[in-house]
Amino acid sequence: MTGMLYLVPNALDFGTADAQSAPADLQEVLPLGVLRIAARLSCWVAENAKTTRAFLKRVDAVVPLAQPLQSLQIVELPRPQKGAKVQAPAGLDALLAPALQGLDIGLISEAGLPAVADPGAALVQAAHGLGIPVVALPGPSSLLLALSASGLNGQSFAFVGYLPVEAAERTSRIRDLEALSRRQGQTQLVIETPYRNEALLAALLATLSPQTRLSVSCGLTLPQGWSRTDTVARWKAAPRSVPKDVPAVFSLLAS
Repeated sequence: MTGMLYLVPNALDFGTADAQSAPADLQEVLPLGVLRIAARLSCWVAENAKTTRAFLKRVDAVVPLAQPLQSLQIVELPRPQKGAKVQAPAGLDALLAPALQGLDIGLISEAGLPAVADPGAALVQAAHGLGIPVVALPGPSSLLLALSASGLNGQSFAFVGYLPVEAAERTSRIRDLEALSRRQGQTQLVIETPYRNEALLAALLATLSPQTRLSVSCGLTLPQGWSRTDTVARWKAAPRSVPKDVPAVFSLLAS
C-alpha cells in the first residue's frame, strides 16, 4: 500500500513576536481534525526542521503526538538558489520514499497552506508523478483571507508574489500591474518581506492612480490583525503605518 502525502497547514504567526513569546492555541486557526492527522504522522518534509518541531510542540499541547518528537523523521526541502528555476520533480523523489514504503508523509510550509506561494509545490508535483495520493488539509491562507477581507474582485484575481526591490523596476512593475488590473478588472495580490512593508506601501501610494483601490491586510488571524481598503487618494489623506515585523498582503484593483 502506498502512503499519502498530507499537505498540513501551519499558523500564520511564523516569525512574529506573539508566536515567540506566547504562541496562540492552534485550535483557534486550525481544525481539530488537521491536528489529529499531524499528531500521528512520523515522516515530514519541511522548509525548516527547527520551526516544524516548534509547530509539532504546539500540536502536542492539543493532541498528544503518537511518537516522541525526537523520533520523528523531518527532512528539509532543498533550497533553490535565488533566481533559479523551480527544481525538477525528479530531484525530489527521494524525499517521498517513505510513502512508497506505505508510510504517510506530512508536507508543511513556514506559514499557511503548503505549495501556495511556497516551494513545496514541486514536491506535490513529484508525488503525483509517482502515483502517491495527495491530500490537502484545510487551514488559513493569507492570500485568500486578504482577498476575502478586501472587498475587491474575488471572481478574477492573480497572485504576483514579490515586486522588484530596485526602485525604478518596482515602479515600472506597479504601473504594469495597475494597467493589467484596469484592463481585465482583476485584483492583483502582492507580498513583501515584513521589514520592507513600509517601503512597498510608500511605492504603491506614490505610483498608483488616486482612484485605484488599495487594500492592506496585516497580521491575519493574529489578535492585532487588521484589513483596510480605500482609494489611493484616501490612503494619502489618512495614512496608516504597516508594522515591519508582521506579514502583510497588498491588493489593488484599478477602475
